Amino acid sequence: MVNKSLRAVGEDERPQRAIVSVLDAAENGTRLDELVQMRKVIARALDNENTSPRDLAALSRRQIEISREIEALKRQQQEDKNDASNVADRPFDKAAI
Repeated sequence: MVNKSLRAVGEDERPQRAIVSVLDAAENGTRLDELVQMRKVIARALDNENTSPRDLAALSRRQIEISREIEALKRQQQEDKNDASNVADRPFDKAAI
């Protein structure tokens, strides 16, 4: 069972929309979005029967590199999320002393 909670959107927030291309990711997304879109483009080229055999090795190598970068970024984001230094401050409560 997945617990998805809803919340009100803040005044300075915009709803997230799907990134649909490398250009869209470069202009509106994050580095992770850009890498994911690049990986999709390369995957399509690898699956395309019209892709030149001489290009397959370079595309395969780049696909592997991009996947590693994506994994590293996701791991870093998870570590940052779990980092205790990112805990929000609470108002001081002198009764807690």
